Amino acid sequence: MKNRIKTKMIKILSGNRETRITVQVADTQRKRDKGLMFVGKLPENEGMLFVFPVKIYGGFWMKNTLIPLSIAFLDSDGEILKILHMEPCKEDICPTYDPEISYHYAIEVNLGWFEKNQIKEGDYVRFY
Repeated sequence: MKNRIKTKMIKILSGNRETRITVQVADTQRKRDKGLMFVGKLPENEGMLFVFPVKIYGGFWMKNTLIPLSIAFLDSDGEILKILHMEPCKEDICPTYDPEISYHYAIEVNLGWFEKNQIKEGDYVRFY
């Protein structure tokens, strides 16, 4: 059970609004590598939080990911620095979605979830 993925509720602050979402926490290399691969459906207000032990630079790819996703890249204070949209890849060679900035966290959700909830770059994520 050591590698069982835990969940946590986070809130995203956008102006006077607060949006809550439940995320699976990918806080080990193994969990980050697997991510949302082979997930056929992601519930509306759920996602995955990628936690990196240090600030990193680089992107994500969608190999073996079955659903389109949006991803937000955050700094160590929880500020959303960049939001990208990613499509599933069924090929052997898949594109990398690179924010071209360094970040400490990333959150993957269903494609368009951030826009639907009026969440944008510059908003803040608070972890419970």
